[in-house]
Amino acid sequence: MPMRPMKIALADCPEQHEGVLTERPLWEALEARGAHFERPDWEDEGVDWASYDVVVVRTTWTYHRKRERFLAWAARVASLTRLHNSVEVLRWNSEKSYLKDLGAAGVPVAPTAWFERGETADLAAVMSERSWSSGLIKPLVGAVASDTFRLRDGDASVRDAEAFLNERLKAQAMMLQPYLSRVETEGEVSVMLIEGEPTHSVQKLAVPGDYRVQDAHGGRDHLIETDPALVLISQRALSVAPGEGSPLYARVDFLFDDEGAPLVNELEVIEPMLFFQHHPAAAEVFADAILGSGRA
Repeated sequence: MPMRPMKIALADCPEQHEGVLTERPLWEALEARGAHFERPDWEDEGVDWASYDVVVVRTTWTYHRKRERFLAWAARVASLTRLHNSVEVLRWNSEKSYLKDLGAAGVPVAPTAWFERGETADLAAVMSERSWSSGLIKPLVGAVASDTFRLRDGDASVRDAEAFLNERLKAQAMMLQPYLSRVETEGEVSVMLIEGEPTHSVQKLAVPGDYRVQDAHGGRDHLIETDPALVLISQRALSVAPGEGSPLYARVDFLFDDEGAPLVNELEVIEPMLFFQHHPAAAEVFADAILGSGRA
């Protein structure tokens, strides 16, 4: 009897998003290989996840607002079928405290001040101690630059930033990094990796005067030549992730300091946009990796 097509779930979310543009090359690559895939909503309690040969977390872009529910969902799915990336990787990557692990392993990351939920921050003292004149406040759990505050030079900005920070610390942990001004001119560079190997790179640029490179904030992106030096750093960062071997898919985002040295801004191994619209061949690599993982 002929082998039935592999049944794949590309886990989605209930909100409208631009996945059609970024993900369509992957859908087409899977269809060309005879695979059957669906895009079930991870929040839909009625989905029979056990019916899939493999579940790949793709456009679950609501997870950061429901982190514990998402991780419980991932653990349940992993108990029923094969899940990528693994639960341990998803949990580790779901809080930006993973940057501490990267730094400890020698991966170049931006210097960071960490604030625990419930504490009250003296932001002026923190800035003075570190000799920072500007900075960027972020939540430890977030996406698309949510709950961020750009701290500019000047006492008024410090007061505003401290009020912003302390209000959010009532409900969540936060972090502060020096503001890397090159983001306004050089943007952010992302390296995409499938099974630990690079497929392509993209440069993301913000609108003039802004630092947010995401599409949701007017940013634009384009394909660039992959820098071997960034690949080495990316693979080193991936080696820090828990579990054996490399995650099935990953994106490593880089910013650049005042001297132009690269710093890992994010290691995305939960639901990264992989910019397949700029390099459809990478979607074919990913499709083969998904099919191979499901048969393993």
